Amino acid sequence: MSDTIAKSSCCTPARSGPDLPPVPIARNADVAARLRAQACAIPGGTALVGCRKEIIPGDGEAPLRKSRIKPFRMTATTVTNAEFQAFVEATGYITEAERIGWSFVFWQNVPPEVGPTQGILNAEWWRRVDGANWRDINGPDTAKTAWQPDHPAVQLSWNDARAYCDWVGGRLPSEAEWEHAARGGLGEVRYPWGDEEPDDGTHLPCNIWQGDFPHHNTGADGYLATAPAKSYAPNGYGLYNLVGNVWEWTADPYQVKSLKKDVRARLSTMKGYKLSKGGSYLCHKSYCYRYRIAARSGNSPDSATPHQGFRVIWPERS
Repeated sequence: MSDTIAKSSCCTPARSGPDLPPVPIARNADVAARLRAQACAIPGGTALVGCRKEIIPGDGEAPLRKSRIKPFRMTATTVTNAEFQAFVEATGYITEAERIGWSFVFWQNVPPEVGPTQGILNAEWWRRVDGANWRDINGPDTAKTAWQPDHPAVQLSWNDARAYCDWVGGRLPSEAEWEHAARGGLGEVRYPWGDEEPDDGTHLPCNIWQGDFPHHNTGADGYLATAPAKSYAPNGYGLYNLVGNVWEWTADPYQVKSLKKDVRARLSTMKGYKLSKGGSYLCHKSYCYRYRIAARSGNSPDSATPHQGFRVIWPERS
């Protein structure tokens, strides 16, 4: 496994190198049945995907299109630290960040005792920190301050997410399934609650950045990093935090249909990347306006960050 840092999108830094060998995980029938029964029922039908006019050029948000979706069940929240801990204790699973030995940390959260760290060109707020992983989110011995059982499990790669899904008998959602669930029955809307824009102080329906990114976050929404997985009001299907808080891995590859040379050049460096949806607590309209349902980002399947999580779906039984 290479220890190099690849070019990133504006919001998600990526590793560079071949994937580690996958770790096979057997399904736990009891856990699978319990979590599936607790999940929210998402009706099938015609799903809307994307938007009429692309807001971030080159991201592949447009056009607005339709997709036929079968009914499924989805966890009401992203997988929490407590849930992922139960998985690790039951299986002995070791995440890719642990196997590789380092992960990315936002600059303000790097412990002073870590010392000098390597950053990313044009995104110096992302730092490589040895010993950062899903327990010690910001680096060695940070679990006591950064890890909370009811918060989203983070610092997890796409491969880690897939292993957990295997254990609970589910899978990651496709982009169409994720958007269909996020819209909550409202149809063509920008956010899970409708079209009203979040701002820096008066309308705070989700956990995003308020202030001057990346220098000062006012924390007007109550959180400087992750919020509990079950925070804010749920959407029409009973799902929490579909935008903001943490990015969510999907099952789909990151693909953009474009004839523009600059977009094709960028995509040539992102082969094998996986698609994430929803934005995170580090998003702000002035910098990364990706906390919208149609917004998209891609990352290498072995990358992990403190603002990347996932949720699980199960097809409805016929």
